[in-house]
Amino acid sequence: MTLVRAYVRVYGRVQGVFFRANTVDKARELGVTGYVRNMPDGSVEAVIEGDKEKVEKLISWMHVGPPLARVDRVEVEYQEYKGEFTDFRIRY
Repeated sequence: MTLVRAYVRVYGRVQGVFFRANTVDKARELGVTGYVRNMPDGSVEAVIEGDKEKVEKLISWMHVGPPLARVDRVEVEYQEYKGEFTDFRIRY
């Protein structure tokens, strides 16, 4: 198992469409940790930590998102794994 950390920004119609709540559900299903939050520019930011394969599955899901979302662009930056989270939640 390779542990990774990914910083993700998702752009498009991703606020007000349950993107964060669905991301939490998917992250918990996959067993990864971190957070997701709305940003002032209308994008959604996430930091995801866990097994590389599971983190990549969540990022793949974020390219589509929930049914009401329209994802235009996803930016991913891999960072050094820190192990700082115990679960995955919405950050306000």
